[in-house]
Amino acid sequence: NRYRAITSAYYRGAVGALLVYDVTRKATFENAVRWLRELREHTDPNVVVMLIGNKSDLRHLVAVTTEEGKALAEQEGLFFMETSALEATNVELAFTEVLTQIHRIVSKKAVDAGDASASAVPSQGESINIKNEGSTWKKIGCCSN
Repeated sequence: NRYRAITSAYYRGAVGALLVYDVTRKATFENAVRWLRELREHTDPNVVVMLIGNKSDLRHLVAVTTEEGKALAEQEGLFFMETSALEATNVELAFTEVLTQIHRIVSKKAVDAGDASASAVPSQGESINIKNEGSTWKKIGCCSN
C-alpha cells in the first residue's frame, strides 16, 4: 500500500486528526484501526482523534453501520461523527468539534502549568471568528467532480 510509507516526521507536532472511513466500504473501516495504531505510535497521547464515517448520504449502500462506528470510537476513546462530503453534512461541524477539543486540552495544559500567557480567554477586544466567510474552503468547496 503506497500510503504505508508515511513516517513519523509527518505526525510530528500533530494535535488533532480526522480518521475517515467510507461507510459503503467495510475495508476502509477495518483499515482505520491500523491507521489509528500508527497514529498513536507517532503522536502525543493527548492528540484529539475523531473517527468519521463519510458518505452518510449513501444509506442504501451502507456496509458499516452507525452503531459499528460508535462502538469502535467508544472502545478506542475517540470522538465520532458521520458526514457527507457530497451534501456537506457535518463536515464543518467535524472540524469545529476537533478544534474545540484541541483548544480545551491546550487551555487545560496551560492552566495546569500556570502559564498566564497561554490563557484560554482571548484578551479584551479580541475576537475569534471560526466561520470566516472568506475562507478558502467556502470559496472552492471541499469536493469537486
